Order: sequence, then structure tokens, then C-alpha cells
Amino acid sequence: MFSKMATYLTWELTATSEDHELLDNMNKLTSLKYLEMKDIAINISRNLKNLNQTYAELQPYLDQINALEEQVVGLEQAACKLNAYSKKLEGKYKKLEKQGKLISMG
Repeated sequence: MFSKMATYLTWELTATSEDHELLDNMNKLTSLKYLEMKDIAINISRNLKNLNQTYAELQPYLDQINALEEQVVGLEQAACKLNAYSKKLEGKYKKLEKQGKLISMG
């Protein structure tokens, strides 16, 4: 009877020891994963800092592009107005020409 009890306790202690060893290995692996994630976070932070610095360096050029775009829009509007005015003048010229009211210059 005592030998069966001893065998049972030995198995229980062995299982508990193996559980403890498994948990210890899991903790070590988790610790390594967290260190890996820390390195990744540090790299992301460094890259984000570099990206923000690059964006700040590019900001004056982006502002110039925006200003240029506004000027282009203004020029397009002026070109449309000039085109409409030219067509209006051409229409008046053709009308006067048909009526024979143009003075010959040559």
C-alpha cells in the first residue's frame, strides 16, 4: 500500500515539476517575444521620427506647390475669360464684315 502511495506521489510531483518547467519555458519564450516586440516598437518609433522630419523638410516645397496650383487655377480662369472675349470680338468683327462697315487698310 505504501509503495502505491509512493508511486502516486512520485507521479504527482513529476507532473507538477514538468508543469513548472513548461511554465518556465513559456515565460522565457514570452520574455523573448516581448524583447522582440520592444525592438520592433523602437524601430517603428525611429522610422516615424525620421518620416516626420522628412515631412517637415518637405513642407516648404509642398507649400510652394500649393501656391503654384492656386496660380495655375487663376491663370486657367484668366485664359477662359480671354478666350470668351476673343470669341466675342471675332463675332463682332464678322458681323461688321458682313455689313461692309470695315474700312480697308490697304
